[in-house]
Amino acid sequence: MPQTVSIRHKKSTSETCETIGIHPERISKVFSKMPDSSCLFELSDMFKLFGDNTRIRILWALSESEMCVCDLCALLEMKQPAVSHQLKNLKQARIVRTRREGKVIYYSLDDEHIRSLLNLGMEHIQEL
Repeated sequence: MPQTVSIRHKKSTSETCETIGIHPERISKVFSKMPDSSCLFELSDMFKLFGDNTRIRILWALSESEMCVCDLCALLEMKQPAVSHQLKNLKQARIVRTRREGKVIYYSLDDEHIRSLLNLGMEHIQEL
């Protein structure tokens, strides 16, 4: 059982414990399920890619249909170098993939996980 010490505060509005103590069983349970640091680092990097408005707009468009760079530029009202730069980053992170048809390269989401992340994020935003 964790040791706790009571601490009296004046009417605190912060969301902190009013006691000092740890819960070893809880810590052990969570620790056993924590991915290693390198996996968490990769996850953090992936979520950083979702932290940019331009990339989110590109991903949302690609969640609806595969598109070429020219289509994305027209849809997003952006210049080709800017869109291509973002697509390169997304492709390197394996969030989007390409398919060549003649001289045209089409971009699409790499898999359904990306679409699910977008949809879950939107559901969360809409319930606020």
